Amino acid sequence: MTAATSAIGDGGAPPPEAGPTAAQILARAEAIAPTLVGRQAETERRTFYARDTHEEFARAGLYRILVPRRYGGHELGAETFLRVAMALARGCPSTGWMYLFGAAHALAVATLFDERAQAEVFGSGHFICPATVAPRGTADRTADGDWVLNGTWPYASGAPYATHFLGHVPVPGGKGQPAGPMMFLVPREQWTLAGDWGGQLGLKGSGSHGIVIEDALVPGHLTLRGHLGRLSVAGGTPGGRLHGGEYGGGPLSFMLLELGALAVGMAKGALDHYADLLRARETIFPPLVPRIDDPDHQFRYGEAAAMIHTAEAAVLHAVREWSGMCARGSAAFTRDEELRLALVSREAARLCWRAVEGQLVPTAGSSALSDGEPLGRVWRDMSMMHAHAGLGVFLSLVANREYTRARFGLADAAADGPDGGGR
Repeated sequence: MTAATSAIGDGGAPPPEAGPTAAQILARAEAIAPTLVGRQAETERRTFYARDTHEEFARAGLYRILVPRRYGGHELGAETFLRVAMALARGCPSTGWMYLFGAAHALAVATLFDERAQAEVFGSGHFICPATVAPRGTADRTADGDWVLNGTWPYASGAPYATHFLGHVPVPGGKGQPAGPMMFLVPREQWTLAGDWGGQLGLKGSGSHGIVIEDALVPGHLTLRGHLGRLSVAGGTPGGRLHGGEYGGGPLSFMLLELGALAVGMAKGALDHYADLLRARETIFPPLVPRIDDPDHQFRYGEAAAMIHTAEAAVLHAVREWSGMCARGSAAFTRDEELRLALVSREAARLCWRAVEGQLVPTAGSSALSDGEPLGRVWRDMSMMHAHAGLGVFLSLVANREYTRARFGLADAAADGPDGGGR
């Protein structure tokens, strides 16, 4: 489908609770995750997770993890957020994907936009904001410096219950500036959801619909010249001055670590499903014994588990490094350091894929790949993940070259800083 549809809408949010801990938030997510397994098929049919799931996430405070405290958020940090996303992706890859890419961009917005913009968009702290990175559509400047936007931005994962959208649009250069992309924030009432998701190979329930904008007036303070993947924070950020801590960190490296976290969560789910098969089925060739007692299946399980746990350790270590760099200040986020952390995420995703595709699927049996079977669904979803531009293009091709050039001083740093403004 390609026609625009009416928005699903967020439907409001419960008032914030006082100060849940990181452990409490993670425990809530881990309690929810098993309930998602049996709803995977309906989530795919709907193309996004159910409203009661969304409301449960809201009550649990999952959408507030990265929102600053001063705006009603919990400000519980990057590691907590990625652990929560891992847990949800383990229960349902589509749900974990949709949740992460809806909730993650609170960190980028709180880092890069100024106080006026943050106070306006965060409201009470309930903030769901998918983002796309390909510049699309048109932006016409008004006499008073605002912008009128038109266009369609596809692949906005997390859109169905979103409160805002963060996109990029090509704009002509200002005085002394070259033409290039401009980031913009648009509230929910200014866009509609396209009916263009659900027919893909995998991640059918990830809510990765396009967003359609028609003649939306966007104030200049909700725009920022530059590209989310190219902005340098080395000179400091509005969020670092407002909130401190992780709101001075590099958006690129965190954005790409998210992919590694999702891969780990999905692969853990695949390992769970393989364990169920070991308990429930016998070997195919004599001696016919329960698979759990078969040395070859034991080997495959252990081999896959080692890969997946190594990938998890790598992602969590990298995000702790990221947080440590935040503590040292924004100047720590040089281009080569951001890319170094991002490449860890790529290797974690590759390890997880090798575990599922190379160890679990070949010995699970063809029936485990039948339509509706959970292991087959994870295999499809992880296959689809390779088509994500961040993993399939940037991390697999561009990042190696950029990292080497930055490491040896062969390329300029990212051209834009976060204080370039939209006016």
